[in-house]
Amino acid sequence: MDPLSGIFLIALGSIGAASFYVPFKKVKSWAWESYWISQGFFAWIVIPWIFAFIFVPRGELIPIIKESPASVKFMVAFFGMLWGFGGLTFGLALRYLGIALGQSIALGLCAAFGTLLPPVIAGENLFSTKGGILTVIGVAVTVAGIIIIGYAGSLKSREMPEEDKKAAVREFALKKGILIAVFAGIMSACFNFGYEAGKPMEEIALAHGTNPLYQKNPSLIFILLGGFLTNLVYCVFLNIKNKTYKDYYTVSGGIFANNLVFTFLAGLLWFLQFHFFGMGSSKLPAGMAIFGWSILMALNISISNIWGIILREWKGVSAKTIAVLITGIVVLILSAFLVKLG
Repeated sequence: MDPLSGIFLIALGSIGAASFYVPFKKVKSWAWESYWISQGFFAWIVIPWIFAFIFVPRGELIPIIKESPASVKFMVAFFGMLWGFGGLTFGLALRYLGIALGQSIALGLCAAFGTLLPPVIAGENLFSTKGGILTVIGVAVTVAGIIIIGYAGSLKSREMPEEDKKAAVREFALKKGILIAVFAGIMSACFNFGYEAGKPMEEIALAHGTNPLYQKNPSLIFILLGGFLTNLVYCVFLNIKNKTYKDYYTVSGGIFANNLVFTFLAGLLWFLQFHFFGMGSSKLPAGMAIFGWSILMALNISISNIWGIILREWKGVSAKTIAVLITGIVVLILSAFLVKLG
């Protein structure tokens, strides 16, 4: 157990998670659905296998997968498919709100509901224990933080000239973006369910000599496979509906290569959050392990807002609006820890 190293590793993953949308700024001549599924192919199919082959003992990955019960693999992939709706709409939330506002709302809800939903589904009475009451209070504080950040977004929408909004976020749409971000945050909590369902696979991985730092890598393959299938269906639908399937073969070879490079980079940055989260969680002692998910979400929110400032998503707004935004971020981060404390 090494808590400081664990938090440092989770922080590395957070940097990747909060930064993954930035490479999309360099993608040229592709519609959103085209570059989104391209990064998804790398993040959810290619890279998980590469990392698993690298970090699981040589020759053991396939036996681990074969020995894992079919029911476990199915449930892990099923929760991955549910998370896929969250991942898909998460991308839409960032498309309409920008990196700072979109990630703050979606990740705040993800942190809260990732803890609240499992006991509710299991039929537990959350008001019967102090822990349950704290959890409910934490979710209420999360909602308060989201309302505050949403208010900051409405102030931004009123204060920023239209050309500045479009320059920072090309398709800025506050109401649509907030609704999508709320849905994304709730559905993204299913990723945590996938981890829980994959624990038997982790035990098999450990039995095959896998370092505890990387015991979650085999489970990630199936969680992300499920998520990829959900996103693939929707993106292919949009490709056909919008006739953007031409994106893949009408651009020049140079632009095609450029887009592959930057969508691969986006996919790699996205995947690193869960690779490092798995490593960092394994180093936290039992008393701190419950905070791992909150640490990841809180750092994601903080770093995404740093990117929002760097990319001038809040350029030209008043000091009052920035103060409201910061207040909402602080409330969201505190709520994440309060939920996990519960």
